[in-house]
Amino acid sequence: MEESIFQYDFIIKGLLGAVFASITAGLAGTYIVSKRMVFLSGGISHASFGGIGIGYFAGINPVVGAAVFSILSALGVEYLSVRHKIREDSAIGILWAFGMATGIIFIYLTPGYTPNLMGYLFGSILTVTNADIIALGIMSLILIVYFGVFYRTILYISFDEVFARTYSSYVDIFKYITTALVALTIVLNIRMAGVVLVISLLTIPPNIAMLFTRVYLKIIVLSVIAGFTGTAAGYVISYFAGIPVGATIIFTLVVIWIVAKVINQVVIKKNG
Repeated sequence: MEESIFQYDFIIKGLLGAVFASITAGLAGTYIVSKRMVFLSGGISHASFGGIGIGYFAGINPVVGAAVFSILSALGVEYLSVRHKIREDSAIGILWAFGMATGIIFIYLTPGYTPNLMGYLFGSILTVTNADIIALGIMSLILIVYFGVFYRTILYISFDEVFARTYSSYVDIFKYITTALVALTIVLNIRMAGVVLVISLLTIPPNIAMLFTRVYLKIIVLSVIAGFTGTAAGYVISYFAGIPVGATIIFTLVVIWIVAKVINQVVIKKNG
């Protein structure tokens, strides 16, 4: 009798992780792509490595260290660029380099066995734990409630911040909160795709969705669907092929984007 891959506990965890990763990445990703803050998110993902290093050195969960470090870094960039008029791209470049350098230094200073960082850098199907699933599930719920309750404000901030300020006097607060949630989303998805590739998990699905719609809510929904399709397929392919899961997920998402792009062009040509 042929064995099913679903008999393995880590496969079930991985697919559950794919569900929650697609929800969190779909919501947060739509915001960062619409607001054109992909570079900031890339800086946050690489800066999180500093928190991972500090976590190892301090003997705490590296993901907790990465979460704290990333949120503080993201809020710091927002504050510096708004209050002190420092160019955002310069602040992000400094943050990016500082985070990676800090992580390397603290990992080197950590006494005893040097940890295997491949899972954090590129993702690993074997490192998704029950705690990761629970954390992603809670984050999914938080983002759904947050985007649902403040949908219109977030929509305005995403596309026209000047108009958003005529609608709400709390735009800066919303920006800080949303940026912190984006940072946390990135960190919690590091197990899935790794520090190096996690930003692609947030940016590719919304770009797939935007090929077919410009309605914000529809972009979110299609992003979640595209994200789950790519993430789940990537897990299954990586299992059978024996290749790194993070790279496989991103490769699969890029293939889906290419197929969607071709379909979009065919439809445009047919209707044109």
